[in-house]
Amino acid sequence: MTCQGCKASVTKHLEAIENITQVEVNLERSEAEITMTKHVMIAELQQALPEKYTITKKEENPENNIFESVGNQKEEKSKLQQLKPLLIILFYIATASVLLHFENWNWQGFMLDFMGLFFVVFSFFKMLDLQGFPQSFMMYDPLAKRLPIYGKIYPFIETVLGIMFLMRFEIKIALIITIIILGITTYGVTKTLLDKKSIKCACLGTALNLPMTEATFIENAIMILMGILMLLNI
Repeated sequence: MTCQGCKASVTKHLEAIENITQVEVNLERSEAEITMTKHVMIAELQQALPEKYTITKKEENPENNIFESVGNQKEEKSKLQQLKPLLIILFYIATASVLLHFENWNWQGFMLDFMGLFFVVFSFFKMLDLQGFPQSFMMYDPLAKRLPIYGKIYPFIETVLGIMFLMRFEIKIALIITIIILGITTYGVTKTLLDKKSIKCACLGTALNLPMTEATFIENAIMILMGILMLLNI
């Protein structure tokens, strides 16, 4: 594995196997830590992967089984710790939007700037790994699964929407597009959460290791709600 695209591909194919609940890939060590509810043979893992990848059992700790029960795994970081980068970014976006209208408060202007900054900042992180992002995004976005090209152009769509909101250009069109694309993504996020799948969130690209949690649903829901309110006001 040589890049984030490889990492996303291996993770996607392994997590698609029945009884596998989580896959943690480490590019530097070329390793994958796999969590299973029931033992899966190496041959089955290999069969699920593309031909260019070869998987073997790590024998560093022979006294350990190939898998451990969830209860015996090392203690994971709390959701709050894992989501810290996302929460900090949202805080800065909200603060900047408030400061832009501090002297002459305007709810409509605040929401437009918040949505504009949201898309610009979030698209920036996706741009850091344009090759790996589509693979991570299609793991939960239903449209990206059917149309891979959609995942490739999605960061650019966000950038354009952000500029349109900040420049107050064709706001109605931007709002409609926002509601549609975030509605599609939120459907995929909701399904992932209900299925209790443990995957990474690509909302900030692959540069930051964020888990898929209720926070992803909430951030999308807030943006959709803002879009609907703005559309009704227009």
